[in-house]
Amino acid sequence: MTSNGQKDKDSFARLKKAWEKEASTMTEPFRDENGDDRFLYYPNDPTDDFVEKIGFPGQYPYTRGIHADMYRGKLWTMRQFSGFGTPEETNQRYHFLMKEGQMGLSVAYDMPTLMGYDADHPFSEGEVGRCGVSVSSLKDMTTLFDGIDLGEVSVSQTINGPSIILLAFYIAVAEKQGVSLKNLRGTLQNDILKEFIAQKEWIFPPREHMRIVTDIIEFCTEEMPKFNTVSVSGYHIREAGSTAAQELAFTLLDGFCYVEHALERGIDIDKFAPRLSFFFNSHLNFLEEIAKFRAARRIWAKHMKERFGAKDPRSWKLRFHTQTAGCSLTAQQPENNIARTAFQALAGVLGGTQSLHTNSMDETLALPSQKAAEIALRTQQLIAYETGVTDVVDPLGGSWYIESLTDDLENEAEAYFEKVEKMGGVIPALEKGFFQREIARASFEFEKDVNSKDRIVVGVNEYTKEDEEIEIPILEIGLKAEKNQVKALEELRLNRDSGTVEKSLKDVENASRDDRNLVPPIVTAAKAGATMGEIVDAMKAVFGEWQETPVL
Repeated sequence: MTSNGQKDKDSFARLKKAWEKEASTMTEPFRDENGDDRFLYYPNDPTDDFVEKIGFPGQYPYTRGIHADMYRGKLWTMRQFSGFGTPEETNQRYHFLMKEGQMGLSVAYDMPTLMGYDADHPFSEGEVGRCGVSVSSLKDMTTLFDGIDLGEVSVSQTINGPSIILLAFYIAVAEKQGVSLKNLRGTLQNDILKEFIAQKEWIFPPREHMRIVTDIIEFCTEEMPKFNTVSVSGYHIREAGSTAAQELAFTLLDGFCYVEHALERGIDIDKFAPRLSFFFNSHLNFLEEIAKFRAARRIWAKHMKERFGAKDPRSWKLRFHTQTAGCSLTAQQPENNIARTAFQALAGVLGGTQSLHTNSMDETLALPSQKAAEIALRTQQLIAYETGVTDVVDPLGGSWYIESLTDDLENEAEAYFEKVEKMGGVIPALEKGFFQREIARASFEFEKDVNSKDRIVVGVNEYTKEDEEIEIPILEIGLKAEKNQVKALEELRLNRDSGTVEKSLKDVENASRDDRNLVPPIVTAAKAGATMGEIVDAMKAVFGEWQETPVL
């Protein structure tokens, strides 16, 4: 197809007409008082690969965004990741953030919860409530959402290894509130593949974990149609040291793997694929990050339509949450982190994110203080209401450099797809340590560049201060949270019906063995008063535990 050929012009005209038809139904006008399009820009004549690669917002392959009006119709969800100490303390923080204008909740769990241990397990000692909220039971989850209507508020949960159990707690809380599962909105991270690749918070072997993820997809597809079943997470891959191209490629590969397993289960792709979402990092190479988000949308759309045969356009649309790069923050001169976060958040917005978390300036020192969390939220609000970037749909679309970067990242990702396919797929590749080695090499190169000053990090290897004193307030988590959580578990075990608990745990074990969907029996166990750790142990009796082979 030539850039000036009649075929290009006809295709361009059809795309433009389709976009104008959709734009005419929007609440925010797309034309100024003179009748000119001032809120979306495009070439007068199609050039190069505009029709096939770039096009209009809201149209396949969605390079320019999944909605025709983007933020002129609706802003991204401002969803600050938060959790610390006891459920009571985190509940108070949630109410504060919502009062200050936060639009959705995002739960950060502590390390014992992430690893599937109750607060009173010996391995939990000293870690309870330190890096997130401690949740060991349905009672904890009920307290966490006290006074918060789950029928109205969208909740994201960053949980993977024991994700099915925290989902069961969430379902039980919703039912207590009288909220129909059909109306529950939110996201379960539930991305176990990136745990094996990067974050290392797993419980069972990969193939058993994939069975659990597929059970969740199957259950939620039928019972919770508004709920995102997996948030395929490149964020942690990037935090582990990957490049932008590796984050892009490995994340999408994980997404393809979940699709393949759901299809093998016999689930209709157009029923489950629209409820898969993504979670990306926004790092400091401003334009590269914007291009990464654009490339991700285009790659996903093409593979879902052409490779997997999805027919519903909702299955083609890559919806994603963005978090600014925690690994880019510095303990030195921490106030500089406010500026770093603002640049990264702006890249997420210009890249077309659907929701956004902005990191707090003090996160290399401790969990965010209330003041630091407020500044982080205000950063998003400043971008939304004062910069003017939301007035125009995809303002960088058509930039020669942005489009070239987008193509380059797409090509790098496709090259990785070919390598992994030759290894037999994602799970054989991670079992061989392929992803881990690639990330380790990238991380090594980054550190080498910082040490040689080929890469400048302000306040770390240049523009430093001698004898710097940190003068910002720090949130301190003492032992009180741990003592309270251990006491709460003691009381729970004393007051529950032990026989009913044991029966429900045996049913979880049997369901693990006989391939029944695990969600219903785990919900029953949660309601009976079984703790997270006890349910995990019932599943371990069948699935065993995973020990990673060291990668050198």
